[in-house]
Amino acid sequence: MNERMHGRSEGTGRRRPDGCPSALSEAYDTALLDLDGVVYAGGRAIAHAVESLTTARDGGMHLAYVTNNAARTPRTVADQLTGLGLPTGPDDVITSAQAVARLISEQVPAGARVLAIGGEGLVVALRERGLQPVFSADDDPAAVVQGFDPTLDWGRLAEAAYAVQRGVPWFASNTDLTIPRERGIAPGNGALVEVVRTAAGGAPQVAGKPRPPMHRETVLRTGARRPLVIGDRLDTDIEGAYHGEVDALLVLTGVTTPAELLAAPPQHRPAYVDADLRGLLAPQPGVTEDGDGFRCGGWRAALAGDTLTVAGEGAPLDGLRALCAAAWTAAGDGSCTADAGKALARIGME
Repeated sequence: MNERMHGRSEGTGRRRPDGCPSALSEAYDTALLDLDGVVYAGGRAIAHAVESLTTARDGGMHLAYVTNNAARTPRTVADQLTGLGLPTGPDDVITSAQAVARLISEQVPAGARVLAIGGEGLVVALRERGLQPVFSADDDPAAVVQGFDPTLDWGRLAEAAYAVQRGVPWFASNTDLTIPRERGIAPGNGALVEVVRTAAGGAPQVAGKPRPPMHRETVLRTGARRPLVIGDRLDTDIEGAYHGEVDALLVLTGVTTPAELLAAPPQHRPAYVDADLRGLLAPQPGVTEDGDGFRCGGWRAALAGDTLTVAGEGAPLDGLRALCAAAWTAAGDGSCTADAGKALARIGME
């Protein structure tokens, strides 16, 4: 299913969330799942994730795990998911390390040296592409690549800066500024890329979500025909789906808040929104026009001057969906700046 067949108008962005009369796990053949903030946070499974994904898989949906975290190998990620109760093989995991390794291999000679500033996942991905990881700017690398690694120290970031200063082509697995962890939101690979940019200038080629190389890598490895992207981030998961022209489900278990969703520009508006992965197993209610407002379930939302309003009762998520329609329609191809504080409080999602 292509997003342009649903809540998007030709020449504009999406104006309202979509409805789906059947469970999403039945309407789409493959779930392209982000990991951090969707399936787990740190080492713990997010509530309802394991049982929801197990039910979807048992019903015939292919589960593929697509992550911008380049620190670990697909096998390590698969073993963690299996340990959480989701039997998974390495072929079901696609990482930004794999995407950036393919991107580099297309631009440097076969067997070239690449300065690897990242974890085991990045090193393994480079070797799979026939490239030779090195760890010093003095090793004459043909490229330098950064990937997330929580153990990175100043010395390794300095090596990246030295190489970039010398004109070595610079790549990054992804540029997520933050990453969800058990204790809260921590700096991501994008923050470390900014450290090198501050010292050396320039900008890297980026492979991970929302950039096209990641979408290409995912399609090549999964063969998905009717994919549904599932993520918690507007600027990576949802924007990646937008550029890939596929539908997306935003779950509110990670970094995105309801207020940020209402202010989303066109490329950050998902087809569906739900509290967690239980939304994969249920139909999605539609949003309908109601005079100068929008209705979903028992809620009606509208824009009154520079304020979003909502009235009614029912499931809080239905109120959020109606508010999305009011906000996105008012914003058009921009971002809604209307005050949503009281409306979100009214539906219990402030």
